[in-house]
Amino acid sequence: MDLIKSLFISASGLRAQNGRMRIIAENIANANSTAKTPEELPYRRKIPTFKSHFDKEMGADVVELGKVAEDNTDFRSVLMPGHPAADANGYVLQPNVNTLIETTDMREAQRSYEANLNVIDSTRKMLQRTIDILRA
Repeated sequence: MDLIKSLFISASGLRAQNGRMRIIAENIANANSTAKTPEELPYRRKIPTFKSHFDKEMGADVVELGKVAEDNTDFRSVLMPGHPAADANGYVLQPNVNTLIETTDMREAQRSYEANLNVIDSTRKMLQRTIDILRA
């Protein structure tokens, strides 16, 4: 039944967006972390990717979280003399995480998650109505 397929497809979207939100949360949590020494690098922002593949059992395309890429943009430098990770000039490398971008990405992931939930809810209601009609 095609309605059942839509449930599985939307469930794959939920899983993918859940993984995306987990990665974004990790980025936000590490936004102000620093390395322990001047030789170490700080946390590098992670970027979630998605991939679509054809599920033969369902006969439909589903989505899943793909490889997690690293953002290769430059780290920020902040003047923090006395910090254990400060270089000879007193600068400490900070993660390349912009919390404004992460917050925006989180809202987008949240909206996609909610859209998949709405599809599941609508499909569930249609299935229930179909069962009710068949019982009558």
